[in-house]
Amino acid sequence: MSKPRLILDQHFRQLEELFSPSAYAALDALCDIHGGVNWPMPRADVVARLPEAQFVIAAEPALEQSDLDQAPDLRAIIEVSGRFHTGIDYDLCFERGIEVLSCAPGFRRSVAEMALGLMIAGGRGIVEEHERFRAGSERWLNDNTETDFSLYGQTIGFVGFGSIGQECLRLLRPFAPRIRAFDPWLQSAGASFDGVTLCGLQEVLTTCRCIVVAATPTEDNYQLVSRDLIDLIPRGTLVVVISRAHLVDFDALVAAAEDGRIRLASDVFPQEPVPKRATMRQAENVIWSPHRAAAVDGGRHPIGDMILHDVQAILDGRAERHLQAASPDTVHKITRGPLAAG
Repeated sequence: MSKPRLILDQHFRQLEELFSPSAYAALDALCDIHGGVNWPMPRADVVARLPEAQFVIAAEPALEQSDLDQAPDLRAIIEVSGRFHTGIDYDLCFERGIEVLSCAPGFRRSVAEMALGLMIAGGRGIVEEHERFRAGSERWLNDNTETDFSLYGQTIGFVGFGSIGQECLRLLRPFAPRIRAFDPWLQSAGASFDGVTLCGLQEVLTTCRCIVVAATPTEDNYQLVSRDLIDLIPRGTLVVVISRAHLVDFDALVAAAEDGRIRLASDVFPQEPVPKRATMRQAENVIWSPHRAAAVDGGRHPIGDMILHDVQAILDGRAERHLQAASPDTVHKITRGPLAAG
């Protein structure tokens, strides 16, 4: 019996970035893989393989009706950039029972870990005191009560409480924090989490000592954390931007940090790479990380593990999925937003 055919066009991702050697070997044993090279597959090669393909894995899958009409055995399309893409005929996929899956959950551990690191570094003034030490102006045993704080028993807010926010909560549990989260999707679905108060955006921004921006970017939430709302953030608050700069008025956040009102930590920026002469490079009260939340050895391997699990589950007829499954509601909101890859 022949193995199911799988088209693997993961570039711009590197194969080794997504799969551990053991995970790729297991996928190769399970499926007849076409592609899997660290350069783009020619579009003609992808199309030529569609008539026999059961799975398509791609960084930016493009499968309109004419393509899907050539793929009668297709069972799943899996994207590996981090978001659902335009260029897929989702309605036809839903109609034909073709699953569309996103690797976004594969980033949650490494991104949540980075968020926790930025929270601790920002809350305890680690970077600021390091720089002071280098300049010979360190403050020995100084209680900087205006900007420094402990996470223990602290009130921490989340703007967006999806997979990253929920993984942050798991990591934060030993600190016994009080959590407030703004997430209208979860609120409309009637979701609840132990120890988490779902509330309005302004309440999160005005009542929490640390605020983590972790929402998925969409067309509708551009600069959700606006200049007017930033003006309401209390003095001494730490703001951690971990998902996309799209969610905030970044210039206003930097200005608030420069004025000494808040401390800002961010792994993402409106323009990447940041220009060498950008004035934000000299900003005070900030911690900058050049989009490195998942940039750690094996940091994206959970994606390969999830792909292997879900491909096997589909072949076995099991319903459980580790990747994020597209639905009409999520696709409508998410495909209109900018790239959410990590």
